[in-house]
Amino acid sequence: MIRALLVDDDRDLARLLDEYLRPHEVDLVHVEDGPAALDRLGATPASGPFDVVLLDVMLPGIDGFEVCRRIRAAHEIPIVMLTARGDDADRIVGLEIGADDYVPKPFNPRELLARVRAVLRRAKPAGTGGAARIVVGPIAIDLAARTVTRAGAEVALTSYEFRILVELAKRAGDTVTREDLAALVREPTRGKGASYDPSVDRSLDVHVSRLRQKLEEDPKDPRLIKTVRGVGYVLARPS
Repeated sequence: MIRALLVDDDRDLARLLDEYLRPHEVDLVHVEDGPAALDRLGATPASGPFDVVLLDVMLPGIDGFEVCRRIRAAHEIPIVMLTARGDDADRIVGLEIGADDYVPKPFNPRELLARVRAVLRRAKPAGTGGAARIVVGPIAIDLAARTVTRAGAEVALTSYEFRILVELAKRAGDTVTREDLAALVREPTRGKGASYDPSVDRSLDVHVSRLRQKLEEDPKDPRLIKTVRGVGYVLARPS
């Protein structure tokens, strides 16, 4: 069973989503504003923690972008943003502040379910040959616990930053293209062969910059995460 927190002031939408998602083993809890969402996430319900947040941008009072920032500052839970404003600028802002996916309204509930499942799959890194940990120089990644340490000190990362770092660490010493990294948040319904999405790609620089702020001794002179101009990024192996 997936536990999803829907943050949206549209009660009709909440009712329709609940009717569709419940037979698909999604327990949908609905709140109508940001403060209520933050209260729910801060509590420990008897039914267990939430697995994903479905967050509308156009909320009363505190807008969805600010709610996303506050959730991301305190929780690593995947966030799927919902909005009637589907332009690239909004999408980029959502991804830059820590959202994991972005679904424009109106949407098909079946598509939303596919996106939720894809986000949850991506939140559990795979393809590492069964290794529980990846160690590259001073960086150690615990895949099961989803924690990262640098020289023994734990570093707090967003779920998107974590996925980028895992992808770089899995191919440490080799250049990972911008397109490959953008595919970490590519719309699941478009598939692996989908056309390149510059709106996702442009947010990579921001996430890599934040990774450097958290992992590098001197972010302005990065020695761990290096840029391969015009191609992508590489996590340097220790010499």
